[in-house]
Amino acid sequence: MTTPTKPGDTAELKADTTVMKALRTLRMPQTQRNRELGLLLLAFAVSGSAVALVQLGALGGIEWTILYYFGALAVLVLTLHIVLRFRAPNADPIVVPIATTLTGLGLAMIYRIDIAIDAEGWDAASTRQIAWTAIAVAGAVLLVVLLRNYRVLFRYTYVSGFVGLILLILPVIPGLAAEGTGAAVWVSIGGLFTFQPAELAKIALAIFFAGYLVRTRESMTSTGHRFLGMTWPRAREIGPLLIIWVVSLAIIVLQRDLGTGVLIFGMFIAMLYTATGRTSWVLIGLGLAVAGVFIASQVMTYVGSRISAWWHAFDPEVIARDGGSYQLVEGIFGLAQGGLVGTGLGQGRPYLTPLSQSDYIVPSLGEELGLIGLFAILCLYMLFVSRGIRIGLAGQDDFGKLLATGLAFTIALQVFIMVGGVTRLIPLTGLTTPFLAAGGSSLVANWLIVALFLRVSDAVRSRPRVVIG
Repeated sequence: MTTPTKPGDTAELKADTTVMKALRTLRMPQTQRNRELGLLLLAFAVSGSAVALVQLGALGGIEWTILYYFGALAVLVLTLHIVLRFRAPNADPIVVPIATTLTGLGLAMIYRIDIAIDAEGWDAASTRQIAWTAIAVAGAVLLVVLLRNYRVLFRYTYVSGFVGLILLILPVIPGLAAEGTGAAVWVSIGGLFTFQPAELAKIALAIFFAGYLVRTRESMTSTGHRFLGMTWPRAREIGPLLIIWVVSLAIIVLQRDLGTGVLIFGMFIAMLYTATGRTSWVLIGLGLAVAGVFIASQVMTYVGSRISAWWHAFDPEVIARDGGSYQLVEGIFGLAQGGLVGTGLGQGRPYLTPLSQSDYIVPSLGEELGLIGLFAILCLYMLFVSRGIRIGLAGQDDFGKLLATGLAFTIALQVFIMVGGVTRLIPLTGLTTPFLAAGGSSLVANWLIVALFLRVSDAVRSRPRVVIG
C-alpha cells in the first residue's frame, strides 16, 4: 500500500534534490583538479625516471644536479595547478599532465645527447631547454591569471592578424635575422639569444582566423553553387582563401620555410571547414596546397632538393651531396636500430644523426624507446589533440569553438608533418615537434596553447545549467 505524499513533503523533496545537485556541482571542480594532481604526479615520476635511466645508461650512476632542476620545474607546474584550483577550477584536467610528460621526455632525450657530445653549462641544449621550460610554464600561469575571459580576444581580431603578419616578416628585416641558421625564420635579439617568431605568429593568426570566420561565416555558408553533389563557394567568397594561400607561398619563397607556410594554410583550411561544414572548402584548399608546393618545387631549388632527397633518399649520390638525405637516412637507421623495445635510455647512439635534439628528436626517442615507446608518445599527442577538439566542440560560442579546434588541429598537423618527414612518409620540413624538440620559442608557444585550452574549457564547464523540475 502506497503512502500518500503531502504537498509539504513534495516541496521538501524538491529542495533536497536541489541541494544535492548544488553539492555535486561544487564537488565537481575539486574532483577535476584532484584528478589532474594525480596525473601530474605520474608525469613527474615518468620524467624523473627517464632522466635517471639516461644517467644510468650513459654515465653508470646518478647525477643529482639535473634532477634538482627537474624538481624546480615540477614546482612551477604545481604552481600552475594551484592557480587553476582558484582561477579556473573547471578547466580540463588532462592537458597539463600530457604537456608535462611530453616536455619531460624531450628534456631527458636532449640531456642524453648532451652527455654524448660532452656539452656543459649554457652550451648544453638541455640547460637552455630547462630555462625555456621555466619561461614557458610561467607564461602559461600568467595567461591563465590575466585572461579571465577568452572572449575578450574576439575584440582584437584584426589586431591579432596584424601582429601575426609582423611576427612572420620579422626574420626578413635587415639586422634582425639570425645568421647561420639556414632558413630565414630566426630572429636574433642583441646577439644573446634567438627565437622563431612564426611559433607565436600561429597563435595570433589562429585568433584572427577564428574572429574573422565568426564574422563572415554567414556569407560563406548561405550562398554557392551545387555541383557534383556539393555546394561550391562563389568567387567572391574564395578571396580570403586565396589571400592566405599567397601569404603562405610568400613565406616559402622569402623565408625558405616550407613547414610554416604549409602549417598556416592547413590551419586556416581546418578552421574554415569547422566554421562552414563544407567539404568543398577542403577540396579547394587541398588543390591550392598541391599547386603551391608544385610551383615552389619548380621555382625554388630549396623545395626541389627537399623533394628530391625524400624521393631518392637511399641513392648514394643524394646521401653524399650537400643538403641531401644523409640526416634522413641516419634517422631511419636509428629507428631500425631501436626495433620494437628500443636499446634503452642512454644506451643507443642517437647523437650520430645531425640535429638529433631538434628536427630529429623523434628518431632519437624511437631508437632508445623503440616502436612501443614511440607509439606511446604518439598516443599522448592523439589524446592531447582530442581533448582540444572536445573543448572546441563543447564551446559556448563560435569564437571559442573555432579557436580551440584550430589550435588543436595545428598541433596535430605539426606532429604529422614532423613524424611523417623523419619517417619518409612525406618530404621533411623545418618545423619542431611540439613539446619534445629543443627550441625555446616553440616550447613557449605550445604552453600558451595549453593555457588557452584551460581557459576555454573552464568557461565551457562553468556555464550555467538549467535545472528542470
